[in-house]
Amino acid sequence: MSRDMSEVTRAKQGRPVWAVVRGSVEGFHTWWTRRHGHAPPTGDTDARSLSEEQQAGPSDESSARPEAVPVESALWRMRTTVKDEPGSLAALCTALAGRRVDILSLQTHPLAEGTVDEFLLRAPGELMASELARVVSLAGGFDTWIERADAHDLVDAPTRVLGLAARTALDAAELPLALRQLLGRCTIRQLPAAPVGGGRRPEGVPVEGALEETMMRLRAPDGGVITVERPYLPFTPTEFARARALVELDARLGPRVPHSQDVLTLPEGNEITMRRADARDLEAAKAMQERCSARTLGMRYHGPVGDADRYLNHLLSPRFGRTLAVQSASGRVVGLGHLLWDGDETEVALLIEDKWQRRGVGGELLERLVAMAVEAGCASVYAVTQASNTGMVAAMRGLGLPLDYQIEEGTLVITARLDALPVRPEDAVGVTGRLSSAGEVGKGEAP
Repeated sequence: MSRDMSEVTRAKQGRPVWAVVRGSVEGFHTWWTRRHGHAPPTGDTDARSLSEEQQAGPSDESSARPEAVPVESALWRMRTTVKDEPGSLAALCTALAGRRVDILSLQTHPLAEGTVDEFLLRAPGELMASELARVVSLAGGFDTWIERADAHDLVDAPTRVLGLAARTALDAAELPLALRQLLGRCTIRQLPAAPVGGGRRPEGVPVEGALEETMMRLRAPDGGVITVERPYLPFTPTEFARARALVELDARLGPRVPHSQDVLTLPEGNEITMRRADARDLEAAKAMQERCSARTLGMRYHGPVGDADRYLNHLLSPRFGRTLAVQSASGRVVGLGHLLWDGDETEVALLIEDKWQRRGVGGELLERLVAMAVEAGCASVYAVTQASNTGMVAAMRGLGLPLDYQIEEGTLVITARLDALPVRPEDAVGVTGRLSSAGEVGKGEAP
């Protein structure tokens, strides 16, 4: 970086506006195929790229005069580009100081021409985004982007990256969510080298990956492709290097899942165990499916019963999804539950062995999947089933959440809104640690 942080110190000397804050620390086969791209849940964070009129405006002499610090303040994340020359950062900091804007943290992303500066700011509450962008524009900044921030952004970059690396090291299913938290609001799709159910193989990428302004493509550990898109803000080479390092860490460590479990007693007195499942449970999962009736498998996979095994290896891989398994006291797998990112939505799907249905197993499993969705910041979850599947409908109603119903291609889609539901660590963290991933899935079934 050609500019030294001493510019910041000189620009703000004598002004109580610089602080460094550190904190602790996403036939029914046609429908299936159409939803091949899954990504961790995302939400609208009010991000906006300001127009030229908003970025620049006539000089306002009053903007240079310090004002009384208001009682209310707001946190903003701002990214702007400045010329890579001495004094450019100092001019920008001086302009912000003149409006009583406190710079809490700063990251620089060197480019071939110029430098992208990313700020975390605390500004007076009455200072709007358009006015803040105008101040930056007058100080020499351009291509300015601003969005609201919150307390989670008060962690400095090295601490945040180390935390994400630690989470990824503990659980392979964390990689997609870690990438989203590293890069902000974006869409992540992980395409397997051999698509489930056939279809076009993903276009390969070089070992070192590829960066194309608002899209980066990385080689997935299984030989597939991870694509990350952020149309509202181009990626910088620095962000690309960080994402590539995280994927390389994941590849070196290989498949892994937490080994925690939760033992429950059903109302009838039988004990069951819920735990994370992976490819090592493939044979047990196939055996369970063989014990299921054609009706149960048909409700789960919405297609020919003979196709059920085609999806298990993919569903059980922590690279593409998270799965909870239900075991009886004898150790036999009697149920599977999936929580899967589907673009900006999140799907839940269950399969319970016939003799264990109507005994509360599906309800217990669904509650834990929903708790994980809340922990991951999902606004809602949906289940795809048939109107005749009264067990699944009852389990969704049993959540006690606002529900929406709609028919899609003759199939019932039930959406539960999670906005007001608190996180229950004993349900989510106790069973799975912190679990997150993206993948593909079959739909709905009878619990």
